Amino acid sequence: LFRQNPSENENFRPAEFHWKLDQVCDKEWHHYVLNVDIPTVALYVDGVSYDPFLVTEDYPLRHSKIETQLVVGACWQEFSGNENENETVTEAYPGGEFRMAQYFQGNLAGLMIRTGKIESKKVIDCLYTCKEGLDLLDENLDNGVMVHFNPSQSVLGLEGDDLENFDKSMQHVSYLNSRQFPTPGIRRLKITTTLKCFNEETCISVPDVEGYVMVLQPDEPKISVSGIDHFARAASEFVSHEGVPLFPELKIVSTITREVEPEGEDEDEPTVQESMVSEEIMHNLDTCEITVLGDELNPEEETLEVDQSQLQQRGMETSNSSTGMTVTGVDTMASYEEMLHLIRYRNWNTETLFERKFKLVCSELNGRYTSNEFSVEVNVIHTANPVEHPNHLMAQPQFVHPVHHSSVDLSGHNLANPHPSSVVPSAATIVIVVCVSFLVFMIILGVFRIRAAHQRTLSDQENGKENEMDWDDSALTITVNPMETYEDQHSSEEEEEEEDEEEEEEEERGRRRRRG
Repeated sequence: LFRQNPSENENFRPAEFHWKLDQVCDKEWHHYVLNVDIPTVALYVDGVSYDPFLVTEDYPLRHSKIETQLVVGACWQEFSGNENENETVTEAYPGGEFRMAQYFQGNLAGLMIRTGKIESKKVIDCLYTCKEGLDLLDENLDNGVMVHFNPSQSVLGLEGDDLENFDKSMQHVSYLNSRQFPTPGIRRLKITTTLKCFNEETCISVPDVEGYVMVLQPDEPKISVSGIDHFARAASEFVSHEGVPLFPELKIVSTITREVEPEGEDEDEPTVQESMVSEEIMHNLDTCEITVLGDELNPEEETLEVDQSQLQQRGMETSNSSTGMTVTGVDTMASYEEMLHLIRYRNWNTETLFERKFKLVCSELNGRYTSNEFSVEVNVIHTANPVEHPNHLMAQPQFVHPVHHSSVDLSGHNLANPHPSSVVPSAATIVIVVCVSFLVFMIILGVFRIRAAHQRTLSDQENGKENEMDWDDSALTITVNPMETYEDQHSSEEEEEEEDEEEEEEEERGRRRRRG
């Protein structure tokens, strides 16, 4: 039932669409799809399209203060007084009461309403068709055997006249499962055979044959989540509108470990490590949950945020609570990485906040395969308020200089302060002055030590020379030759006599000069 909105044109338009289906009330589950594109409505049951057998028209709705509503499983109509709420009222009685009627009797599961787009037949088949079913892998299909499937490929039918060709076709019937991680277990089969005979009296009945296919446990993937697990940011970043990204360098990798048969006929059997090989694979994820560790989130002071437009483009949804955030939607690991990079943590009361811890877990196939628990700790850097100069005097420029802070990663501890102070005293200048003073002191001390050492060396040399002039006659022995002594005495006496004579001659000369 689809009624027009109130309008000035009182024209009849299709309003009710009716179908008669064999699947109704058969106590079986069926897949229904309705494509509504007024004035046409298409119905697909188990992937097969059905045309309505009756379409009735009606006027547009009257103007009312009550807004139009979308109802699934009931109809808003006038109550006729009959307790049978499934009765269709064809005539409206004045003064009657309106109520919901014609309720759907049954069970609904997986209801999804998508507006603004009509799905194609290919998409509908993909939604319904199971990824496991029967198939006939026979290249010789032109052997007189007719093959037909139901939409879900859970039933395969063969018809033929030639018994030999019929048997060959039956030998090529296969079970297919295109799931990356099929559910292990038994798949039961049943073969029903019907014979057509020219003489029904001579026809025989063929008993049913039952069997099963065992699907083994697949290699389970190991989903690993890694990234920076500890970093710090300035308090101003938490208060800002952008917030602080929790997973800036997150990586999601999935691997499987499988056994490899050894090549060749080696006598030595390979070890367990040699026969196991780890391979990286790509698959989808359907849930990632961010949980806060410690105290729950206070919605008045802190929150987890993400760009909703980016999520809608990927077909994902989020749900927030005091314990964290949950992201749902089937998508690739790469898409989940990009989405997790966008999650931000904001806190506009950071005066008493020093750290916050979060935990991330991703899963696939409704929690069948889960990743490791990746924990991240965020620290808050509190900066001291700048000290004001007394008497409102500006500091001398030679004692202050601007400081520009930059983000630095040290062993996973990311310290960043993007809001530097305008002018602060230079600690580097003080350090340089102290170092230079110490260097000058060491140079002067070295000069004094060198001069003192030089003076000690000169003093030692002079003392050594004086010691060399002293005679050591402790072991001296002198032998005198009497003849040499006599000659020496005689020669010395002669020399003395000659000197006396020379002196007398000089005195005589002196007297003569005086007289003259």
